[in-house]
Amino acid sequence: MPSTLTEQVEWPQLPALQQPQWPDTEAVRAVRRELAAAPPLVFAGECDVLRTRLADAAEGKAFVLQGGDCAERFSEATADNIRDRVKTILQMAAVLTYGASTPVVKIGRLAGQYAKPRSKDTETRGDVTLPAFRGDIINDFDFDPAARTPDPQRLLRAYHTASSTLNLVRAFTTGGFADLRHVHEWNRGFIANSAYARYESIALEIDRAMKFMLACGVDFESTPMSAVEFFASHEALLLDYEQPLTRIDSRTGNPYAVSGHFVWVGERTRQLDGAHLDFASRIRNPIGVKLGPTADPDEVLAMIDKLDPHREPGRLTFITRMGAGNVREKLPPIVRKVTESGAKVVWITDPMHGNTFESSTGYKTREFDDIIHEVQGFFEVHRDLGSVPGGIHVELTGNDVTECLGGSEKILDADLEKRYETACDPRLNHQQSLELAFLVAEMLSKR
Repeated sequence: MPSTLTEQVEWPQLPALQQPQWPDTEAVRAVRRELAAAPPLVFAGECDVLRTRLADAAEGKAFVLQGGDCAERFSEATADNIRDRVKTILQMAAVLTYGASTPVVKIGRLAGQYAKPRSKDTETRGDVTLPAFRGDIINDFDFDPAARTPDPQRLLRAYHTASSTLNLVRAFTTGGFADLRHVHEWNRGFIANSAYARYESIALEIDRAMKFMLACGVDFESTPMSAVEFFASHEALLLDYEQPLTRIDSRTGNPYAVSGHFVWVGERTRQLDGAHLDFASRIRNPIGVKLGPTADPDEVLAMIDKLDPHREPGRLTFITRMGAGNVREKLPPIVRKVTESGAKVVWITDPMHGNTFESSTGYKTREFDDIIHEVQGFFEVHRDLGSVPGGIHVELTGNDVTECLGGSEKILDADLEKRYETACDPRLNHQQSLELAFLVAEMLSKR
């Protein structure tokens, strides 16, 4: 059994932002020891496969679709919710693959997205001030003193919830559920709408293509048609979870984060001298960094030197979140400087986080048109600079929520209260996710 990195070396004591104030540090140490002895959630070899796929995306030979919940809740890790989220990603991938004739690397934002950075450490309602909700892995959403007190036992619950989620995802993606011959069945359970109808027409074309291949003698039973590669990702935010779940790979002697195949460092924690970039620099997983409109091109080059000193294909991904009004101005200097440096990174757009605002009815929301405009700007910048737009990163759910405005369904401000279910950031619903996939497929086909 491979040993843990924490048994081999000491993690350096560096500034770590966005960490909870645990009331009992000894209890945290006990939980860390338990996590360090727990079986891995993912395996080093799987991470290596993903790095190869991301290297293809950096060259324009594949496209990354990364999607899932903004903040996973323990109570919502049900078979139905997980299935519908996976189905939505599979449907989007089918649209992208067929519409743009491009292999799609499917990465779920799941089985680990339990911690969330916050702009304030506390939340005040009336005369009561309590710790901010930082995700189910730390405290509870209920506005109650006991619920909001950080509890290290939640790290163990996060581990076990991630384990059961990954088990189900593996069953769905390798047991025949993801077989393209079932492309029609993925629509079952979803409400009929314009995106549904458009998807059905693509499904019919896929059916015809597969029947043609069958008639030509292709033996689907001897090909991996019934299974798809599906990888898990999350923000590596809570170091008391990520560090103990780091293992030395018995094949190579290298450290891997076994909490997920792909982890990223967020916009709020990407300090060059901080603990989060240091953590990412030590593990051998493919890693990402979120870049917002304040990112400095020289600072980005310094990140590359720290995280990818050997310039390994597929090692480093930059997930840009500029905002629809900033992307055409703020992104080009960064892409230009990175390209001139010779670094081969994967460029992914996150059109969600830079386009959040509070609606007139008091809900945190996003406008679907703003999301589309940022994606369009992302593709335009890379087209103009001759670089590769490698993927898209979105917060979505398979449920018919009303959290983001617009789309063909024309969700209005007054509609938000109908099914506003997120614990943190607003997500695209199933129909909006499919609409986005069709629009991205059109952009991708012109790449």
